[in-house]
Amino acid sequence: MKPTKTQITPAEIGLLADEDSAERQVALEYLAEAWNAAEDDGVESLALAHASLFAALTSLVERHGEQATADLVATLPDRLRSGEYNLTRSLQ
Repeated sequence: MKPTKTQITPAEIGLLADEDSAERQVALEYLAEAWNAAEDDGVESLALAHASLFAALTSLVERHGEQATADLVATLPDRLRSGEYNLTRSLQ
């Protein structure tokens, strides 16, 4: 019997992210190291970005289901436009 996937809303994912921020920081450091190593080996950053998105989305779908992941992804345009993923933005 296939285990039931936990359904979680985008807001709940955000809350979990806040609770796990230390672990997420460590994970981001591991990813940055792997990213840098891949670039040193000649892998283009765009290819890394696409592969990273694919890996992230498939993991989210596996853990939280297609609908919750789609709901989360639907919030990305506004978050992108507001500068949430812009490392060069100035915080005031």
